Amino acid sequence: MKLQYLSVLVLVACVCVLPLSFAAEEKPASPFDDCAKACNDCQRACDWCSTHCARLMAEGKKEHMATMQTCEDCATHCSAAATIVSRQGPFSDTICMACAEACKRCGDACEKHGSHDATMKKCADECRRCEKACREMMRHTGPKA
Repeated sequence: MKLQYLSVLVLVACVCVLPLSFAAEEKPASPFDDCAKACNDCQRACDWCSTHCARLMAEGKKEHMATMQTCEDCATHCSAAATIVSRQGPFSDTICMACAEACKRCGDACEKHGSHDATMKKCADECRRCEKACREMMRHTGPKA
């Protein structure tokens, strides 16, 4: 009886510890991982900035309508890019091309207000990082001739 109990304890310990040993193994970052992370970070910054612009509009600053919409569209591009790139999808090049362009436009729009608005500066900075990561990703993907 004691032997069976001991065997069960050992088995349970192995089952509980085994996944931890696999989780501890870190794989090196790939261009896909770097790009997906940049896209996720940018998506969050753009969503935050969009909400910020909506608050500014509620205060009567109507000039933020364009940046709010730009941030919303950029966040959607970044979210799609992060999803496709993280699974190393065959359309990674296509979505990265679109995402890089969206990030360029959004970064340009937010940069106009960035000198006096920290939230918009952060959004512009994240857009620049994401644009760069997407352009780098395009060098690793795409149709091979």
